[in-house]
Amino acid sequence: MIVLNITNASEVMASKMGKFLESLTPDSFDQTMVEDAVVKALIDNLREQGLHGDVAAVRGLDLGDKELVLRDGCHVRTQHTF
Repeated sequence: MIVLNITNASEVMASKMGKFLESLTPDSFDQTMVEDAVVKALIDNLREQGLHGDVAAVRGLDLGDKELVLRDGCHVRTQHTF
C-alpha cells in the first residue's frame, strides 16, 4: 500500500486560478480538487503500466512520523478500481 499526502493544494490552486479566486475557496475544496486530479492522473499512469488495483481518497487519515494516524470520522471520500 502506498500513502500519498498532498500538502500544498492551496498553493497549486492559487497558481492555476489566481490568488484572488483561490482566497474565495475553502482549503477543503482546494484539497478535494487537487486530490481528484492526482487520482485521475495516477490511475491513467498505472493503467498504462499494466497495473491493477484500487485508489482511494481518504478523510481523517494523517501521515505522522513513520506512522498512520486515524482521526475520528475517518472515511473513504472516493474510491476507484483500475
